[in-house]
Amino acid sequence: MKKLLKKMGAAILSASLLLNSTNIVTAYAANSKDFCGVWISTVYSADYPSVQNDIVAQKAEFTQKLDKLKALGINAVVVQVRPKGDAFYESELNPWSAVLTGIQGKDPGYDPMAFMIEEAHKRGMEFHAWMNPYRITTSGTDLAALSSDNMARQHPDWIITYNGAMYYNPGKTEVKEYIRDTVGEVVKNYNVDAIHFDDYFYPSNYPLPDGETRDGQEANARREHVNDMVRMVNEKIKEINPKVQFGISPLGIWKNNSSDPSGSQTNGGEGYYSVFGDAKTWVQKGWVDYITPQLYWETGYSYADYETLVKWWSNLVKGTGVTLYIGQGIYKDVVAKEIAHQLKINEGYDVNGSIFFSARDLFDDRQGAATAIKKYYTATSSAGTTTPVTPTVIEKKKAYATRSSITVNGMPVSFEVYTINDYTYFKLRDIAYSISGTQKQFDTVWNEADASINLLTGLSYSGTASDSATATDTSATTSTAKLYLDGEQQSVSAFTINDYTYYKLRDIAKLLNVGVTWDSETSTIGIDTTKGYE
Repeated sequence: MKKLLKKMGAAILSASLLLNSTNIVTAYAANSKDFCGVWISTVYSADYPSVQNDIVAQKAEFTQKLDKLKALGINAVVVQVRPKGDAFYESELNPWSAVLTGIQGKDPGYDPMAFMIEEAHKRGMEFHAWMNPYRITTSGTDLAALSSDNMARQHPDWIITYNGAMYYNPGKTEVKEYIRDTVGEVVKNYNVDAIHFDDYFYPSNYPLPDGETRDGQEANARREHVNDMVRMVNEKIKEINPKVQFGISPLGIWKNNSSDPSGSQTNGGEGYYSVFGDAKTWVQKGWVDYITPQLYWETGYSYADYETLVKWWSNLVKGTGVTLYIGQGIYKDVVAKEIAHQLKINEGYDVNGSIFFSARDLFDDRQGAATAIKKYYTATSSAGTTTPVTPTVIEKKKAYATRSSITVNGMPVSFEVYTINDYTYFKLRDIAYSISGTQKQFDTVWNEADASINLLTGLSYSGTASDSATATDTSATTSTAKLYLDGEQQSVSAFTINDYTYYKLRDIAKLLNVGVTWDSETSTIGIDTTKGYE
């Protein structure tokens, strides 16, 4: 994938996300080279929901999370709607999830997935229904603990147990049909953009019978059982609605080249053997629309180098028509620290986007990952905006040192502030630094190639405060730097003074919806983040 095309795709996407037309935005998101997704895990309520038996609170929590994710540039949510053989949606095949109410099978009083799909689409975000095909419990083998309408309880012969948990037996024809029909029910009844499976197939390292080898008859039969299920699910989806995609996120290593010359130059756990998942076959047979290997390692890692694996998967999908997204493991500090570098590596290969694991790590900005991701997607997006901007006319003006006092949220600050044509002009970095940590915080990114400054709302300021200095009367020249707010170009007045760009305070306050006050008795200009702009 060429870097220029990638940046053009990012520009189109970022501009489109600012529109209110769901159809336009979704179309861009689906075709962009910068698919930017996040896994929202519900098992253990890891990412959502944090409350049970409260419709209003669950809805509010989800919409708030969507708004935060959209602000970071996320255009697709991969939501775990079937975590343990149960459902976040109306189903005749699977009981209501206990995650919603604390009791499996209990009606939550609304249809969570229908609500989530509607809210995601309102924001121009794709909704991928993430379903674990085989898991019944994460721990526990007591069938009586399951709801009476649970298929596992009704068909105990469909079950295998391992390490104190229950799973549907992938070798059973009835299980394959049940999973196929479960997916079919969702595709038929809901406006999902995709069905998504994760990396759980057979229980990890599920033992083979005595005398059997990992490439023997039983092992090969297990892989064929999983292959059958994948093929059947794909055929069912395309039969009902060919526009709905089917994606799988397998373990990051198919096989090491020590096991198979066509494998990757790695030494980690192999999905082909550990969970009997033959991802290479799924791609080559075209049974998936996209593949998202979980490349949860850092660059230079001796057992599984990140770029080595990106290259291997990129070569695998080449010419197949299968789209490659990379699963980025920002839950690990070592990966979160270098996520911007990993995204740059992706640019050099046939990678069409990323899915980040997981949402809570974005919300926590683990090791600055959320900040880096937003900068990466927003800072490259300015070229595609179509917002009308007034042409810049270069002028020289007299800049007078402002004698007024300045306060931020009632606290005095010392800024170099100038008055030009009776308006006060501030450095962006001073405003950003002074309101960092408030609800109106923003970061700034300078794009050298585009000679532009990007304001990224919702992020803490990553720079430093200005050096303390006293303003003196001087000259100012109209600035030619472009200004963007979350990817959309703005038409504002700016001047260059002593090699710094100064912006009219009221213009910036209006963009950020920050209150500005003037106290004539004390000659004080106030910046108030607790109020909106008037």
